[in-house]
Amino acid sequence: MSVYQTPLSAAPSTQKTGISIAILAFSAFLIVTTEFLIVGLLPQIARDLDLSVSAAGQLVTLFAFTVMLLGPPLTAALSHLDRKRLFIAILCLFAATNALAAVAQNFTVLAIARIVPAMALPVFWGTASETAGHLAGKQHAGRAVARVYLGISAAMLLGIPLGTVASTLIGWRGAFWVLAGLSLLMAVALWWLMPQVARTAKLDLRQQATIFKDAYFVGNVLLSVVVFTAMFIGYTYLADLLERVAGVPPAQVGWWLMGFGAVGLIGNWIGGKLVDRSPLNATRLFLILLALGMAALVPVAHSTVLLCAVLGLWGIANTALYPICQVRVMACVSQAKALAGTSNVSAANAGIGLGAIIGGLTLTHLGTDCLGYVAACVALLALVLLAVVRRLAP
Repeated sequence: MSVYQTPLSAAPSTQKTGISIAILAFSAFLIVTTEFLIVGLLPQIARDLDLSVSAAGQLVTLFAFTVMLLGPPLTAALSHLDRKRLFIAILCLFAATNALAAVAQNFTVLAIARIVPAMALPVFWGTASETAGHLAGKQHAGRAVARVYLGISAAMLLGIPLGTVASTLIGWRGAFWVLAGLSLLMAVALWWLMPQVARTAKLDLRQQATIFKDAYFVGNVLLSVVVFTAMFIGYTYLADLLERVAGVPPAQVGWWLMGFGAVGLIGNWIGGKLVDRSPLNATRLFLILLALGMAALVPVAHSTVLLCAVLGLWGIANTALYPICQVRVMACVSQAKALAGTSNVSAANAGIGLGAIIGGLTLTHLGTDCLGYVAACVALLALVLLAVVRRLAP
């Protein structure tokens, strides 16, 4: 079943479609970077606001769990609105809250500046994916979603290293000012260049929620939770792995993470090619590659060439799974696709949180050397669940 369903409006020209999807992709990059950039800024924020790093780290938790809890109901309530106006409003909201973060003088104001955009992020994520699929048409829906996910994947992979570099060059406040300015610029670009997209029919919230009675859909959402848990057991602590196991100097870790993300973006292109054929088969392939890459990191850590090769394999698989999971979940339903897409966003954030918790417990009780093995085991668990989900397919 394709992500594409009935067109939202008459198909615009190919050129306008390409421009619109490109703007949505860059907007997605800015919006998701807002979530992940702060990880690289935590030390400076803690020093400037006189907080402990662990206290400042609660800003990350607040954002992730706000997305997880409020994403589906807000998307269900707002997905019928005019998409162009909805996207512009969300980008203006992000511009305002990033500006608020840049001038925050205490934890409370900064927390507000994090919670408010966290409510809008999953709405954009879910509806932008659906809109891109509709604009591109049935035959290219998966690739269009992958292009939007190129921005999302770039933000998830590059947000932390960008934050690390930005904190050195322009400070944490400067980083938020840059995000505010670019968000406002993208709002103007959407207003000027994006064709009007007709509203979808407004569905009763209870009618939309019937998708959660579908065992196949729920199984795919749970599969995304396990997939993202496996991914973020390793990625959350990749900087620590590079320092402690591979011996990378702390000053160079940000650039290694940048390289990991840049090489990994190849996976977005490959995943977009394969997901239209079979979302489940694509998930299985890249889960296997992910498990191999994470498990092999420690054994090859002292060989620069092999380390780069393994990190490349891990990065490609990691990035490919972002759009694949989104398309796989959205393809399970014939209605309420925006809600389905946002449910995957919530699943991803649940996995991110669980991955960070499991990874932290692994570091405490088993040591850094075991991190890749534990992550690989969870990836294998996801493969088992995938086999169960396949049997639920209608």
